[in-house]
Amino acid sequence: MSSPETPAARDPHHAHRWLILGLIGIAQLMVVLDATIVNIALPSAQDALGFSDDNRQWVITAYALAFGSFLLLGGRIGDLFGRKQVFVVGLLGFAVASAIGGAAGSFGVLVFARALQGLFGALLAPAALSILTTTFTDPDERGKAFGVFGAIAGAGAGVGLLLGGVLTEYLSWRWCLYVNLAFAIPAAIGGLVYLHGRQESEGQRPRLDLPGTITVSAGLFALVYGFSNAETNGWGDSLTFVMLIASAVLLTAFVLLQRRVEEPLLPLRVVLDRNRGGAYIAIGVVGIGMFGAFLFLTFYLQRTLDFSPVQTGLAFLPMNFAIMAAAASASARLLPRFGPRPLLTLGMLFAGLGMVWFTQLKSDSTFVVGVLPGLLIMGVGLGLVFATGMATATLGIAPRDAGVGSAMVNTSQQVGGSIGTALLSTLFASAAAGYVAPGGMNPAQIQVEAAVHGYTVAFWWAAGILFVGTVICWLLIRPGAQIQVDPDAAPVVAH
Repeated sequence: MSSPETPAARDPHHAHRWLILGLIGIAQLMVVLDATIVNIALPSAQDALGFSDDNRQWVITAYALAFGSFLLLGGRIGDLFGRKQVFVVGLLGFAVASAIGGAAGSFGVLVFARALQGLFGALLAPAALSILTTTFTDPDERGKAFGVFGAIAGAGAGVGLLLGGVLTEYLSWRWCLYVNLAFAIPAAIGGLVYLHGRQESEGQRPRLDLPGTITVSAGLFALVYGFSNAETNGWGDSLTFVMLIASAVLLTAFVLLQRRVEEPLLPLRVVLDRNRGGAYIAIGVVGIGMFGAFLFLTFYLQRTLDFSPVQTGLAFLPMNFAIMAAAASASARLLPRFGPRPLLTLGMLFAGLGMVWFTQLKSDSTFVVGVLPGLLIMGVGLGLVFATGMATATLGIAPRDAGVGSAMVNTSQQVGGSIGTALLSTLFASAAAGYVAPGGMNPAQIQVEAAVHGYTVAFWWAAGILFVGTVICWLLIRPGAQIQVDPDAAPVVAH
């Protein structure tokens, strides 16, 4: 019989913790793959609904704007009202939004559905990670759980490319949205059955910091919108400039507010810890490179090597396997022994070396020699960073702040992805436009060579950003194994 002091007695999730990990993994996979699954379906959706090339980006941007803007609020809502309730509502809302998008008969309905997906994703993602954080407190089990979760977070975008290719090619672009129902509804039912609500012993609920909520949501919206607009209209566009300046002002105001209010939306102690701050930076910087790599490698495989959508998705599978292997080893074996510093910096270094490999791509390169080695190297790096970063970024956070602390992980990745997509797309376009072809090429050859030149320039920049991030994390993160949280220090129930 368990004593009152054992995890099984104190945490009603303990007996079903591995099943709960499966539910959380399904939710995380759905949120991550939805950032890429629609990319493959866009050309077919455009043909069906008849929207212009200029409007096409809004199908992607609407999701990113809603998701990125409301993550911190979504995390705090989980802290306020209970993560079980928010987890289930997020899943069911995401399912409804996906059904609306799949049935969309016009461009406006599709964009509305994508924004709604992002909104419910901002509720769901922090709730899932905070449930994981507060359910797995044993050091060995925590390492295994975060290895699984980190592998899903890193590989989910690649899975989205494959699944999107298969569904678009053999069914319809609409199934890239309908498929979310197969993830969301079973996970919501499992959440209702196996998750427990808030316990009274957890103390008084935090209050909502309304000024902080308004400033950070508006600031993140302006930041993501500014980078998205830069991708389409350039960095010199007045709207890009206004949005980025507004984001800087609003986010600065948010930080100042958090220092003054009694119950801040994001307690600064969460981000000012050196190890957690370094983990947030690592996840954000890797997000810059990862989203850029997916974008340009997808174009390279389809437009230069003439891969089909399904072949393109299959091409990313070796990277997914590398991510899963590295993530499992990092959290379960390496992190408790060596601590986060060498793993995060080594992971970013590997990701950067993978980018350097891609800079050698030519118009006549083959997949096996030109692409595959870089995917494997980058996969190892991503696996190390995501598993180690997520475990480190959520270690030692008080249960009442677990939701907003977990939201910072997703915010770092989302903002990094927005920056990477916009910045690297602009660099690509500039390099491709400035390409000077040698004599004797026909126009079609010039177009192909210019595109490949643009890809390689973007990869060089991504590699440089990752190498700079490597140095920053090495200097910021404390050496040595991380100090594990004493599970007796505070209640650990994931509500």
